[in-house]
Amino acid sequence: MRSLAYIASFLSLTGLVNAQYFSAGWTPGQPAPSETPSTPHVPHSPSTPATQHGPGKMSFLDNLVTVGPLGAVSSLIGLNLTGTPSVTWDERIPLITDENYAEIIVNETLTPEEEKERVWFLIITVTAGQPEGVSKFVDHVFDATYNYTLEKGELPHVRFGRIDYLNVTSLTTKWAVWSAPYLVVLKDRGQTLRFYKAGQIRLTDEILHQFLKEKAWSMKEPWKSVYGPGGEREYILDYLAQFLSVIYGALVRVPKWLMYTMSGGLATFFINFCISLRLLRAVSAPTAQEHEVASSATNTPQKGSTKRKGKK
Repeated sequence: MRSLAYIASFLSLTGLVNAQYFSAGWTPGQPAPSETPSTPHVPHSPSTPATQHGPGKMSFLDNLVTVGPLGAVSSLIGLNLTGTPSVTWDERIPLITDENYAEIIVNETLTPEEEKERVWFLIITVTAGQPEGVSKFVDHVFDATYNYTLEKGELPHVRFGRIDYLNVTSLTTKWAVWSAPYLVVLKDRGQTLRFYKAGQIRLTDEILHQFLKEKAWSMKEPWKSVYGPGGEREYILDYLAQFLSVIYGALVRVPKWLMYTMSGGLATFFINFCISLRLLRAVSAPTAQEHEVASSATNTPQKGSTKRKGKK
């Protein structure tokens, strides 16, 4: 029976590797690709509704530090005080946050048949903080897949959503997601989750559409953990998410310039503290050695005199 189980698992892994939806990756001896990934063939339409996300309206003190002469001086010395850059996203794809997650996904109004078929295809992105790089490319493919799906009109049960990793704390903590970008297939009102790193799926709009249409995501087992949805220790991540949300809510109220100043002061204090410890150890070590030498020199003659007295 054990051998049959091994054979079955091997065949399932073989099918997973051969699937066209998953990237074959790099193999030893293969030259590094010199071309950048090709963009999907469905471009963004100029008429596509879009919204801009970014740091929002800054306070007077933030403007004082980040704009004008002080901003120019800080840029010359290599200090970036401009905050998070803005990014333009398609507003037809709902932005999922800690506040609206339960309303949009968990408590979505559905019939029993619709609830059984409902699939949420989500992207966890960091493009708001890294306007160039892998996250931007994945965002572009995700939007193109959404447009391609609308053109085909074949997946009425699939909904798309975007999660800004930099502005979400509770949700990503509950899911134990500590980096981005990720693609997520969510079912059963958030109780069944499948996570895909950006390099695990071939990123083109047509292939992602087929990935959803043929339910190729079901080839991967959903995330099962004692800390995950329905797990025995799910409450631990829930408490951690609440704690981190409180900290994040307090930190975002602190002006950026003050945060930079405080972090620089703490780093300087920590470095000076470590240096002082090393100097203290270096000074105390020779003193201890001198004390040991002095004590040994004092005790040696006394032992000799005691022996001579004994012989007499």
